[in-house]
Amino acid sequence: MTTLATTGSDSGSAPGGALARDALAVLQPGFDGTTAPDWVRRLLGEGLASVALFGRNVVTEEQVTALTGQLRAERDDLLVAIDEESGDVTRLDVRTGSSFPGNHALGAVDDPDLTRGVARELGRRLAACGVNFDWAPSADVNANPDNPVIGVRSFGAATDLVARHTAAWVEGLQSTGVAACTKHFPGHGDTNVDSHHAVPRIDVDADTLYERELPPFRAAIAAGTRAVMSAHILVPALDAERPGTLSRRILTGLLREELGYQGLIVTDGMEMRAISGTYGLEHGVVLAIAAGADAICVGGGLCDEATVLSLRDALVAAVRSGELPEERLSDAAARVRELARWTAEARGGAADVAPEPEIGLVAARRALRVTRRQTVAPVDGPVFVAQFSPEANIAVGDETPWGVAAELRRLLPGSASGSFAGADAGAAALAAAEGRRIVAAVRDEHRHAWMGAALDALLAARPDTVVVEMGVPQAPPRGALHIATHGAARVCGVAAAEAVVAG
Repeated sequence: MTTLATTGSDSGSAPGGALARDALAVLQPGFDGTTAPDWVRRLLGEGLASVALFGRNVVTEEQVTALTGQLRAERDDLLVAIDEESGDVTRLDVRTGSSFPGNHALGAVDDPDLTRGVARELGRRLAACGVNFDWAPSADVNANPDNPVIGVRSFGAATDLVARHTAAWVEGLQSTGVAACTKHFPGHGDTNVDSHHAVPRIDVDADTLYERELPPFRAAIAAGTRAVMSAHILVPALDAERPGTLSRRILTGLLREELGYQGLIVTDGMEMRAISGTYGLEHGVVLAIAAGADAICVGGGLCDEATVLSLRDALVAAVRSGELPEERLSDAAARVRELARWTAEARGGAADVAPEPEIGLVAARRALRVTRRQTVAPVDGPVFVAQFSPEANIAVGDETPWGVAAELRRLLPGSASGSFAGADAGAAALAAAEGRRIVAAVRDEHRHAWMGAALDALLAARPDTVVVEMGVPQAPPRGALHIATHGAARVCGVAAAEAVVAG
């Protein structure tokens, strides 16, 4: 790509000169608080071109709108990024659970027009809040059902299904002027390690990679995705030494040259232990830009001014020492500014999109899979909801509520609930139920032996127990009534509760 000229908000002099401005431009940092910190506002004047919002920055949509307004008062063409996949990974609805089902539910329905519509309504809401860059969708093929970090974030285990829904999601979101960021390249679906904690390794041959993992990314590129996010995974068939985020063979050779992608390449969170624990944060950032990344995601954990300045200074030092070519940093910064210009020009596109506030619940209802195992009395009185809660992965977080308890308390007044985990979860739930009909909410039963044992105990004592699976429905259906929601978004819980009462 020919380096784009520096224009607009980045012209003129600033502390550290053009090199420091370019170094700031490639960073996408987070920050604490629900208003714009002084240090962020100051750095926007010094070259920072992007910021990232996380759950800690969100209280209400009105508050987010005010926050983005504060930020744009300093720089009008600012990229405001958010990790809003809908479904289990939500930041806009972090306090309540998502108003939209996630990818796995949409894949279960397999209606690309519905997927396009859900992403369009999500984009309309994001744009109304002043957010113009979404680190979504996940284009990972969930080839490993034991995957601890992807799971319901994937449209499914079939490559062609994932490809068509990835394209539809990108098209729907970007029709509102919000840039999509397709992730996690070259594919995070066949892993059994969470890259938040260590470096996952995908030991497949190149043919499998090209046939199974890459088609969804090809589809996203064809659909015009404005950004692609790299994965912190080791793929020896492509690069035996470095994970995708730090691999020139993967980012430049494969993504740029072989697949012909010319948009923005963003890294996954650089504080994740797969990078920071192996290479160090500053050195990892330098290696990522050198490999072909254009923007650095940081701030999910480290979200202070000192971190941003240390990364800026590390990039400047790397250029001055010859470790990082100045042209590579300049090219990366130019791509960031180009995307910022696209979003500025596309702003207002959401105004032409008719609101569809109920589309999320419609999609969640369509995604349900109900299995009746035996004829039992309908659920028409108060129940006890036993929620079996696995440890949340970092991407999902533990602050977002999930389950069916709140909605069943509304539909069946007098219902109660409890959360259980561990070896004695089943016995504890039975004791807490005190003889009441039980609705058991589980999440990925197939991955948690203790959860399966808890259901064994419940069903042995109470065969009329209703089971609601809100993760990947890999385990065989069981219970008097088994309801698979294909995700734990708030609307999935609403749809499941309706099905419990309907019988």
